[in-house]
Amino acid sequence: MPAKIDNEKCTGCESCVPECPSDAISMAEGKAVVNVETCIDCGVCVDACSVEAITME
Repeated sequence: MPAKIDNEKCTGCESCVPECPSDAISMAEGKAVVNVETCIDCGVCVDACSVEAITME
């Protein structure tokens, strides 16, 4: 399952963006957005998020 961003928790810090090995995370309107087509379900972004706004579902 691709990563999921909780927009309520996301602070827009962008720390997850450079960590994604498949470049599946971008920013839109100050929040992280996951491209489910390119997400490889690795979970690296979950560890990179200091506010726990990213989950794997």
